[in-house]
Amino acid sequence: MKRTHLSLKTLLIATLLSMTAQVHAQLQLISEAEAQASRAAPEPMTMKAAPVPGAPQINLLTPSLTGAVPSPTRIQLRFVPMAPAVIVPDSFKVRYGSFRLDITARLKGSAQVTAEGIDVSEATLPKGSHKLYIEIQDSVGRLGERLVQFVVE
Repeated sequence: MKRTHLSLKTLLIATLLSMTAQVHAQLQLISEAEAQASRAAPEPMTMKAAPVPGAPQINLLTPSLTGAVPSPTRIQLRFVPMAPAVIVPDSFKVRYGSFRLDITARLKGSAQVTAEGIDVSEATLPKGSHKLYIEIQDSVGRLGERLVQFVVE
């Protein structure tokens, strides 16, 4: 009886540790409170500027924005520089929503930014609409920008 109790206890601890590891593998990109505050805030006034000629492009590979996005979701970006310039990975920035909350460190904590892009395997977001303002700079100093808008189901 004592041996069975010990085996069940060991199994329970192993299961909890496994579940904890799975939870930590996901990135909580935005909290529910941050999403609600952003949706409630008015959009800040900004000047519209023409894209910088030769600036790097930011291509969204996943998720597909043809419909609602599940949560958690994979976020995969590819950076395309204009030769002979190269991408400067340290210049990568991501801001969220109306407040332009800087969430760059959250992404960098979950995935490595390279000259080719970034690949976040599982980003968790609350249901509703979201806006990500993404920036990357090249070795010539040109800034590439991309707004990604989507709805999480």
